[in-house]
Amino acid sequence: MRSVIPIGPFHPLQDEPENFVLTVEGETVVDIDANIGYIHKGIELLAQKKTYDQTVFLVERICGICSITHTICFCNAVEDLLQVDIPERAKYLRTILGEIERIHSHLLWAGLAGHFIGYNTVFMWVWKYREPILDMMEYLTGNRQSCGMLKVGGTRRDLDDSKFPELLKTLDEMEPKIRMLADAVQDDPVLKARLGGVGTLTKKDAIDYCVVGPTARASGVDIDVRRDEPYAAYPYLDWDVVVLPQGDVYAKFLLRVLEVLESIKILRQAVKQIPKGDHLLDIKEIPPGEGIGRYEAPRGEDIHYIRSNGTNYPERLKVRAPSYINIPSFYASCIGQQVADVTITLAAVDPCYSCAERMMSAKSVSCAERMMSAKSVSGNVRLDQASLIEKSRQRTYQVARQIGKEPDLPELRKILKSL
Repeated sequence: MRSVIPIGPFHPLQDEPENFVLTVEGETVVDIDANIGYIHKGIELLAQKKTYDQTVFLVERICGICSITHTICFCNAVEDLLQVDIPERAKYLRTILGEIERIHSHLLWAGLAGHFIGYNTVFMWVWKYREPILDMMEYLTGNRQSCGMLKVGGTRRDLDDSKFPELLKTLDEMEPKIRMLADAVQDDPVLKARLGGVGTLTKKDAIDYCVVGPTARASGVDIDVRRDEPYAAYPYLDWDVVVLPQGDVYAKFLLRVLEVLESIKILRQAVKQIPKGDHLLDIKEIPPGEGIGRYEAPRGEDIHYIRSNGTNYPERLKVRAPSYINIPSFYASCIGQQVADVTITLAAVDPCYSCAERMMSAKSVSCAERMMSAKSVSGNVRLDQASLIEKSRQRTYQVARQIGKEPDLPELRKILKSL
């Protein structure tokens, strides 16, 4: 017998408004319907009423986690329209800021993923080493997030070279801990049994759904804008694109941890190679034309399209965030899964609904129609946030008992006690 389970309008892991309607037979998901659009902000329309310089601050607020991502991508689009090459120092500064943000984003996701499957040691361990990265962003720019550093033509402010040794010191302290985390994740039998084979997105499905970023690379699709369409200082640096073939939640977890190590490698080189010189071009005006910016965000390829009519106000801004293209892959990865695995499967692509929803028409859709009330789903099974999380955790404990192991990472607990 089939029943319907609505999830939302708040995500069981991220507390961002969304709605997924699961059709289940017993405990198995046989269909899923995704409904997003609860938090549209009209960013694209607002940009038409802002100057180009004001729009930099506007796109910085598309997402609280990816503020550097959207500002660099927007600047890349305008600079493509202008056909200008920014100063070499600015390229390195953008790379440094972008990779610090990537580390912060990946560790944020890994900690939450561990917490919601009942691995609180992972949560505490990962977030312990996320804090120094945010502190370093504040040390370099003055803010932990939304630092206001970017500007069309380069960077709004320069960074003091005397601060870079402190960044290198932070990376030196962090790298061995992240390597131990990667080793512990690969050696832990419970984590492998709990996440292995869960929410699998095959390489064919990944290509068919056009997914990007870690979601694609964890399914064996070798793509990365930093290498394929290089920008900033990436052409001058030596680093590797991490690709794993399994396509399941375990692969997505491990891939992000390994990408943190690559980001550390990139940061070390960028700090040591950054040249002296100007950090900003003097741009007088924006001529008519079009430009496209591409950027490898922590979640995948971010795209900004800009069209100018020759005034100081953009005629059109179009943002295609990576989450917008990754969310439809839920249809392939969730069907056939257990209800207890749905929350971590949905979270595995690290969806950001704030990024995905920049603008939509709300005239034909009332608030009452968009928000699914308890009355509208009467007669169906309704699981609240706590119930879904508890199902996910109980699944972890069940798997641990089946293989005769403790549902936590003893290796990590030993390491934490030694610190």
